Amino acid sequence: MTALMHEVTVTPSDEGDGLLDAFLELETPEGFKAELIEGEIILSPPPDGDHEAAIGRIVRQVFRRCEADLTFAGHKGLIVPDGRYIPDGTFADEGAFDGQPPWMLPDRVQMVVEVTSTDPSRDREAKRTGYAAAGIPLYLLVDRKADKVVLHSNPKSGDYRRVTSVAVGTPLDLPAPFGFALETERLT
Repeated sequence: MTALMHEVTVTPSDEGDGLLDAFLELETPEGFKAELIEGEIILSPPPDGDHEAAIGRIVRQVFRRCEADLTFAGHKGLIVPDGRYIPDGTFADEGAFDGQPPWMLPDRVQMVVEVTSTDPSRDREAKRTGYAAAGIPLYLLVDRKADKVVLHSNPKSGDYRRVTSVAVGTPLDLPAPFGFALETERLT
């Protein structure tokens, strides 16, 4: 499925509080999501069914197999050092989302999940470094274009120090607090 993506490139004169204020006041079309990533406002259309099915399969496995007391949010706004990101899925400590505004600090987030869509480079690079800079312990990327599932862990100095990549269909060990091997077939 080819998805429409609208990008607005921000010039240096637009940076700073004015850009953030303008971003926070956006009226996003129904079903779309708006993110502020490295000085650009990105509007993304609703995902296709395979994308959402992959997220559902991951969520089911976590809640069936993980013993930790976690909660999940799809498309929860997170404040990261270089912008405002909306992961496809966010696993956090139980109660972490209670009483939170639309954009929250990720201090109790355990893992974010992205499934590639129209521009996989953004998920592979900008979002990876943004999540690491925010100190999110785990970043799980389902890279549909490359037919692999990648787990980034051990964030330090704006990037993840450990990367584990498996071909789709190969189990992927998730460390604590998850503590099980994620089955990856049918994720792409």
